[in-house]
Parts: sequence; structure tokens; C-alpha cells
Amino acid sequence: MNSPDGQDRDIAVMQMSPDRETARARFDGDVSPRKRQILEIAARLFARNGYRGTSIRDIGEQAGVLGGSLYHHIRSKDALFVELHNAALDAAEEKIAAAMAVQGDPWARLEAACVALAEIQLDPDSLTLPLMNDFREVPEDVRRQLVARRDAFEGLFRALVDDLPLPADMDRSLYRNLLLSLLNRAGDWYRPGRMSPADIGRQVARIFRHG
Repeated sequence: MNSPDGQDRDIAVMQMSPDRETARARFDGDVSPRKRQILEIAARLFARNGYRGTSIRDIGEQAGVLGGSLYHHIRSKDALFVELHNAALDAAEEKIAAAMAVQGDPWARLEAACVALAEIQLDPDSLTLPLMNDFREVPEDVRRQLVARRDAFEGLFRALVDDLPLPADMDRSLYRNLLLSLLNRAGDWYRPGRMSPADIGRQVARIFRHG
């Protein structure tokens, strides 16, 4: 995905835990219990095998749904991938917005957002979807849909950064992209023990306030 100035930037790696209430709520009232089961199975397969390594047949076999019966619940692999991706971002956006809403000070909102996103990204019970390399391998029409949803999600952080009392010569777009890249890559280097995910979020917010 390219940023407005044309520079390629990293895409967030969101996580979704189908058994958690925050993610589950995004489907409540919209899908049958059987489809929910299929979504959870597909999420696990995409997380384990990636977009290219997961087939409709794999999903059907795991769900115990054979032949064309699976298409009563989903339109296609691409549509399923987009649905899962968007549900993960919906749940994440809801959690981050709720954490920010109770804070009045811009810097307190930054810390709340960093803590919420760090907790999402570093949740050991989450299913990662989709992986960044897989995102770049999806068909172009699917990619456009994912980019549009990612851009809408990042609008939450765009408004957050716009409200910060930063120096006039600091580029807010660069600030935002560095912040998101750091938080979204935390799973690459984080090891449980010395600091909790919330601690990581607070430290990131402190660095970006005083850096």
C-alpha cells in the first residue's frame, strides 16, 4: 500500500481472536452459529497456512462441510478473507476508540491508543490474520478492498496525531506511520516476561511524546 506521498509503507498486521467477546461481537446478529464456526476455522487456517496455503477444500474438510454445501455459507475464498480481515479491524478499532474516549488530554489519548493496540498485537491467544507477506500476495481486487479498510482504520490514528501539540516542523504523517509501524511490528521482537503488552504501549507513547 502506498502512502499519499507515494512512498510504500508497511501495512498493519492485525490480530483476531474469534473466541474473544470483542471480535465475536462484530459478527453477533449477522451470522448463524454454523457460519461462525466456519469463520473461526478459516481464521485458524489462514493464520497457520497463509492466504495461498489455504483452500476452500481445506476449510470445508475442517468444518465437516463437503462439496458445494460450503458455498451456502460463504461466497468465495476471497470474500471470506476480506470478511475476516475486516472483522479483525472492526474489533480492534472499537477497542482502541473506547480506550481513547475516556481520555481528555491528547497525550493521554495517545497512551490509551498505544496500550490498546499493543495488547491486540501481543495477545498470545490471538490468531494473526493476515500475515503481511500474504497481504501482498492476494489478488489485486482483494488487495484494494483491504487497503481501503486499512486506510479507514488508520484514520483513527490520523485524527489522534493531528490533535497532538507537536512542534510545527514535525511531519505528522511520518510520525503516525512510524508509530503504527513500531506497534504493529512489536510481535517480531516482544518476548513475555519483563514487560507486559500494556507496559510496551505506555513506553512507546512516552518515547513518541519525548522523542
